[in-house]
Amino acid sequence: MAAELTGIVFDELGPSKIIHIYSPKTGLKAIVVVDNTALGPSIGGVRVSPTISTLEVARLARTMTMKNSIAGLPHGGGKAGIIADHRDPKKELYFREFAKQIKNLLDFIPGPDMGSNEEAMGWIYEETKRAVGLPEKMGGLPLDKLGATGFGVAECAEVSCPFAGITLKGARTAIQGFGSVGRAAARFLSEKGAIIVAASDTKGTIHNPNGLDVKALIETKDATGSVINHKKGNVKKPEDIFSMDCEILIPAATPDVIHKDNVHDIKAKLVLEAANIPATKEAEDILHKKGVIVVPDFIVNAGGVIMAAMEYAGKIEKEAFEAISARIKTNTRLILEQSKTEGALPRHIAEEIARERVLKAME
Repeated sequence: MAAELTGIVFDELGPSKIIHIYSPKTGLKAIVVVDNTALGPSIGGVRVSPTISTLEVARLARTMTMKNSIAGLPHGGGKAGIIADHRDPKKELYFREFAKQIKNLLDFIPGPDMGSNEEAMGWIYEETKRAVGLPEKMGGLPLDKLGATGFGVAECAEVSCPFAGITLKGARTAIQGFGSVGRAAARFLSEKGAIIVAASDTKGTIHNPNGLDVKALIETKDATGSVINHKKGNVKKPEDIFSMDCEILIPAATPDVIHKDNVHDIKAKLVLEAANIPATKEAEDILHKKGVIVVPDFIVNAGGVIMAAMEYAGKIEKEAFEAISARIKTNTRLILEQSKTEGALPRHIAEEIARERVLKAME
């Protein structure tokens, strides 16, 4: 029976380690959770946020356990959080101090996440010789630059659409969170014929029912910092992204953005969780009962960690993209077919498969 401590659930899988880090010298405050290492050393991102909590890191670490397991990777799940603003001028100092503090935590391999990037992984690697998602000049496969996670989202969409009764070519798509994952997803999806009708960030939502020019939208975001400055579209509130007329909705930012108070506004037939834990369990249940297909985060956004694992194993870019496509398409089809047959929530199917693999390894 699961025991709980400050909201964190401890069960037969873990978490095995919860570590709080503080450096009086630098002011660094950080959290590391190693959830499970039965399949191998844990891989997980380092998230930078002033509001990150131990509970959130633990939830994300469990998601990584599920993600790595179902993707067939020889790695367990872990996650880290640095409690700071990603624009803080002391960011490099924090990362280097964080790296020194985890140097001997050999069962955790850091990767990029929200608020961190290839450069930050380079700082960690220089201190520990252990990180993934490194800059190209350090021999890495830069996940954000290559758009690994966004590529996986598009591959998942290709398999998922028929289950939702829609065709990807011409499917109106709304993307909540136009960061590195959201923009890469938009690029790869538009190449497959999807029409991006709306995109949002913290400043607002840009909407054009006839479709947004993805290349121009990315350029606007890079140049001005927000999608709302894109000229060919109507500006709306950030939360309006969830009520857009569309076939596909892609939450690609922060946790729990889809919840009981806005879930009934969703008109999409397919929700692809490109962010980690973007919907509450209650919201997923409601959508499932309404007949909306919700493909869980650790299936949809596994592209990044698959590429990271390929980098760690010394593979090249082409091999990494082939692995992302094959594994995500196979797993998406597997869970959606089983969900259709059993009438169960896709997340429950996926978690059961992933959990069984971990438990078998633990034996």
